[in-house]
Amino acid sequence: MTDVLRRGRASLAFAFLVQGVAFALLVTRIPAIQDRYGVSDALLPAFLAAVPVLAGIGSVATERLVKAVPPSRVLRWSQPVVLLALLGVGAGEHMAGLAVALAVFGLAVGALDASMNMLGVSLQRAYGRSIMLSFHAAYSLGGIAGASLAWVGAHGQLALWVSYLPVVLVLMPAALIGSRWYVDQEQQEGRGKDRHQGHVSGPAAESEDRTGPVAFRLLLPLCLVMTVAYIGDSTVSNWSAKYLQDVLGSSEQMATVPYNVYMVTTLVGRTIGDFGVRRFGAVAVVRAGALVAAAGFAVVAGASGEWAGMLGFTLLGLGLCVLVPQTFAAAGRLFPEASDAAVARLNVFNYVGFLIGSPLVGVIGDVWSYRGAMLVPMVLVLVALVHARSFAPEPDRYGGGHERPHTADVGRGSHGL
Repeated sequence: MTDVLRRGRASLAFAFLVQGVAFALLVTRIPAIQDRYGVSDALLPAFLAAVPVLAGIGSVATERLVKAVPPSRVLRWSQPVVLLALLGVGAGEHMAGLAVALAVFGLAVGALDASMNMLGVSLQRAYGRSIMLSFHAAYSLGGIAGASLAWVGAHGQLALWVSYLPVVLVLMPAALIGSRWYVDQEQQEGRGKDRHQGHVSGPAAESEDRTGPVAFRLLLPLCLVMTVAYIGDSTVSNWSAKYLQDVLGSSEQMATVPYNVYMVTTLVGRTIGDFGVRRFGAVAVVRAGALVAAAGFAVVAGASGEWAGMLGFTLLGLGLCVLVPQTFAAAGRLFPEASDAAVARLNVFNYVGFLIGSPLVGVIGDVWSYRGAMLVPMVLVLVALVHARSFAPEPDRYGGGHERPHTADVGRGSHGL
């Protein structure tokens, strides 16, 4: 079973990497997509907003879908759809074709993100230690690779479909082959036994009832943290280049550097983050991440020049990178018997944050100033400090400061962090 889990972990990490490549190839070539289809500046925001909205719908649909089929099957078939939709974006000729391709991309991405994180959460439980950050590190690595491939295509003035086709031809069969080793929760050692243990009475039975359904009031703190994390992330991805060039007076070439630095530091932070969780605990890592991210926004807002600005974006990468993976992991711990549903619902707030972040900074920047606009995500990211206790290995579900009854751990103790 150890070999099964190791292969499952490696194959899932590859799925995260493939998704990072695909998403980066889409978002970094938006100007080329706009030129190819003649999408006006006024219409472009509608196209861009449609993708996360449909992704949220796809995530909600996945919550229902995994009641009938395992998450591994959803992931196995949604990933090729994402890649084919990406190719459709690059190969189409009419705006209606672009709309259809982006719609398919959005729906499939929602299913893909939800199912990937479902498998990641259940694998972490099986391992009995923090590994969730390593999956998101693979996504960051894929994002760097995808952005680099996009730069090659743009530099060589290649048609979009010429840039996308080799990537799809390589990654799609590789992803399908890798999907053979995905490990669902039912396959993990001991899970079947745990689910069929005899009747437990008293506090333990109450705990079993409480962990079955997903109570939104218990999930809400994690939803808020997920939202503010993606508000911060979308601020960097959408505004870092403009901020450095227009506010801090950098060159056009230098303005492209902050996002690359952000992605690299995100990769570094996620690569070492699991060790931090194992050593200091998830609560401490989340608190540190929120404080570092807030410091990063403060440095960006007060920067006197481009180098100070890049220092701020570096801090942002190191701080924000731990929040999203740990939020998914915390949802799995909070609802151990309904982790798939919790992850699917939580994943929707990924797209909520993405939708809010970019317009929020733009409106504040136009009405007030872009320096002032950077203070808003700085304050919002501190929500993670307020709700840091929700990331504890055994969250307080009973109120009043009481610890979870030890008897509730019958049959599940070997799977906690």
